[in-house]
Amino acid sequence: MRDRVSIRLPSQTISKRPNPVPAWSQSRLIHSTRACYGILPKPMDTKQPDESTSKNSIEGKPVELSMDDYNERANIYLDTLVVRLEEMQEKQGGFEVDFSAGVMEIEIASKGTYVLNKQPPNRQIWLSSPISGPKRYDWVVKGEGMHDKAGAGQGEWIYLRDGSSLTDLLRKEIGVAMDDGLAEA
Repeated sequence: MRDRVSIRLPSQTISKRPNPVPAWSQSRLIHSTRACYGILPKPMDTKQPDESTSKNSIEGKPVELSMDDYNERANIYLDTLVVRLEEMQEKQGGFEVDFSAGVMEIEIASKGTYVLNKQPPNRQIWLSSPISGPKRYDWVVKGEGMHDKAGAGQGEWIYLRDGSSLTDLLRKEIGVAMDDGLAEA
């Protein structure tokens, strides 16, 4: 799997007698190997998701929501978030909140601008954070497995790549506390 490359470099010869062969034609032989890798990463380079970073483990896929269900859940979440942020703003200040047409901008002087917006075609809420970057959250219901009582599951907006919830991220980065009952299915 490794290719060998041979290169001849000129060597300088110092002698007192005349040399019929010019110095540039005399050379030394250097061997080098070139590593050849495929397009897939080496097994030691692959990074497994760290389950300790998220308390949420995804057991399934996002729920297939109708457009009405999606709009209802997303609007309830974003409306509640606006209320919580306005309460925080009255108590401590230091940031601005603007919410219109499904797009929320939260400008925090010390951190930057957060943007949350609804994405109806994908049935997602998108977040752009100055700290954690862009993320796309899907509605995921937990606890509605085969052995669980029907309708007993709880839903949350979850980032499927790492299993983190939107509520947890907002609590950690902004300090906003959402109601626990908000996320119920």
